[in-house]
Amino acid sequence: MTERRANRRRGEIEAELAGERHILCLTLGALAELETAFGVDDLAGLADRFSSGRLSSRDISVILAAALRGGGNSLREDELASLSTDGGAAGLVAIVSDLFAATFGQVSDGSRAEGGPENPPPVTSPGCS
Repeated sequence: MTERRANRRRGEIEAELAGERHILCLTLGALAELETAFGVDDLAGLADRFSSGRLSSRDISVILAAALRGGGNSLREDELASLSTDGGAAGLVAIVSDLFAATFGQVSDGSRAEGGPENPPPVTSPGCS
């Protein structure tokens, strides 16, 4: 049986978390989950919420949890809380940044994908480069 690969055209990315490969995707349901979690009414509200380009560790946790569920992963909350990756916090920020790029249409050279919405701001974290 062939292992399923992420399809960036569908907004999916692959990430290694806790030593295992996972597919993450901000599906419509995952985006709705983020709107609720961050108390905003729409996608523009999410964009405003992250316009500073700064994320708290709680933000990263909520985004990754929604994206993991959107990618078809069934992890318990305690498993989600203990996920780690190479590069520590900076590695997690890089995963979220890549996820936003795949979701909102940014291509690998940083330009906007044809027909995609305006690119979200880059994601950074205090103390991480």
